[in-house]
Order: sequence, then C-alpha cells, then structure tokens
Amino acid sequence: MSRILIVGAGLTGCLSAYLLRQEAAKSLRLVVWETAKDAGGRMATTRSPNNPNVTADLGVKYISANPGYAKKHQRFYDELLAHGICTPLSAPVKGMSLKEGSHNYVTPRGASSIVNHYLKESAGAEIFYDRHVTDINLRNGKWEVCKKSGSPEQFDVVILTMPVPQILQLHGDIGNLINKSQKQQLEAVSYSSRYALGLFYEAGTQINVPWAAQYITNNPCICFISIDNKKRNIASKVAAPSIVVHTNVEFGADHLESNQEEVQKLILHQLETFLPDLPQPASISFQKWRYSQVTKAVADCPGQMILHNKPLLVCGGDGFTHSGFDGCTVSAISIVKALEANL
Repeated sequence: MSRILIVGAGLTGCLSAYLLRQEAAKSLRLVVWETAKDAGGRMATTRSPNNPNVTADLGVKYISANPGYAKKHQRFYDELLAHGICTPLSAPVKGMSLKEGSHNYVTPRGASSIVNHYLKESAGAEIFYDRHVTDINLRNGKWEVCKKSGSPEQFDVVILTMPVPQILQLHGDIGNLINKSQKQQLEAVSYSSRYALGLFYEAGTQINVPWAAQYITNNPCICFISIDNKKRNIASKVAAPSIVVHTNVEFGADHLESNQEEVQKLILHQLETFLPDLPQPASISFQKWRYSQVTKAVADCPGQMILHNKPLLVCGGDGFTHSGFDGCTVSAISIVKALEANL
C-alpha cells in the first residue's frame, strides 16, 4: 500500500486528497501535513478571540466561476451547493463587475468549510497540523521528509501544494532534482501581496451601510470592504457582525516588510476616512498574505509539475494554473492524473 504525503492543507491539497480517495478507494495511505494550526490556506476562516461563533474570511472574498468553468466543474459546485457549503451570492456588492454567464457563491459557515468538507470526505486520511517541512531527501527508493520538530518520515509519493517560492526554499536532495529548466520556470512565478483585517463586533452592533461589500478604486490603501456576515447571507440577529478589509496590491508591495502594528494603524485610519461612523470593534485580527494571488503562473503548464518519477515527487497549486477555486481544482485534477499514470 503506497503511503502518500500531501504537503499543504489548502484547497489544492485537500481536494487532491478527496479525489485520490475517490479514485483509489482505500488502496492508498493518505497523509496531509499543514504548517498552520488549521486547514484552509487562503480559504481559512478566522474566528473572533472573544466569540468563536463570530467569523470572517480574510482570504478569499467569494467564489466566482466564469461560464466555462461553471460547466467544466459543475459536479464540484453541485456537491457544495447540495451540502449547503456554498450558496449563491445574493447580497449587494457595490462595484462588482458582472460577467454574463458567471456564477458567484458564498460560504455561510466560512470559506474553510469547503476544505474541511473535502478533508472529511477523504476517509482515513491522516491530518497533521504544525508540520513545517524543511528537507526532502531520496533514501532507498523512498522520500525521507524532515520537519522542524520530530523525526523524519518516509513516503512513497510526495505532493507539494504550498506557494512556489516555498517549494524552492526546501533543502535536501530536492534542490538537485529540480532541473535547470524547471527551476527557471518556478523562479519566474510571481504573486501579489496583501494585508487583510478582520474587525469583530459584539452581538447587536448595527453597521448601517446599504451594501454587503464594496470594491474601492480611489483609496491608496483599501480595495475591498465587506460586512462579512451580511455578504454570507447571515443576518446580524443570528450572528454578531464582522467586517473584512483588504488592501490593494500597491499598498501590499510598499509595506510588505513594514512593522505590522504600523500597517494596521494605516489601514484603520483609511477605513475611518471611508466609514467615519463605524463602531469600535471588540477585537481585530490581522493577516499578512505574502503570497496572495498569482500574477504569473508557470507557463504552458497542465496544473502540476513532476520533479521526479520513481519515486514520484510532484508539485501543484495555483502557481501552476491561476488563483481561485477553479485554478486550484484544475491543479488537483491534474495531480491525480499524474499519480494514476505513475503509480
């Protein structure tokens, strides 16, 4: 029975585990390692430190499918809709460009409910958090994978789904296995960087704006604001409100290495100029996305890259397609096909 390690519990990693379990039933031992304390990656859902029932999505704003992918990935969308994990976006989003035939969805229980669904359906997969991979070495026909703490472990197949720059930072034999052409392709991948704030309020707090979310084009810092419970079709009577603020690409690039407290003050100052009557939040969560959205993916790529065949070492994620639900889905499908052809 092959033991397969998936590094990264974001959408690509969790969907890969789900698809592998569907294709191979119980003939594979699936192990998922995630460096964070929870699954999700950029689809993680943040909870208020004062009230875990108050949540905000500081990564993905909502799920958007263009006409082509809405049809191509219909089975995935149908499943998420059937389970109530996704619902159509019906709340008003000011400034959103609507493309004919596209579909937009929100997640009432937070974006992490999507990846948690795929993990739950990956029956028997072993999920471990706080597992930061540092080295990958070839040992007697298997991969020896080292982490920051604990003993190395051996696997028959390794799937890497973290951002591409983190793949290039790995130590061990993997550095010698990536050929010159592949390394050039991987080094050419680029991402935008952003900050996000989650503002959490007490139950009964009223935030009186006529929209659920709004795109902003004339601010030096902020590009998107959402009343997150309202955007996700949750009435404030049911859950205390939360607000999410996303910075624009230019602000993220200019302040990527700045002091986080100072960055938070700058964002809150700009938010106050835009919404001067906003109530004082009970708590604030701060998120720095060094690798936010892919601005340049691996060119002419099927959604994954095989770094070594026997034993198999493959990497994937939105850096090999494009950002968003559909980009990660394309990559996960391509990863599974690569495994089917090589196992």
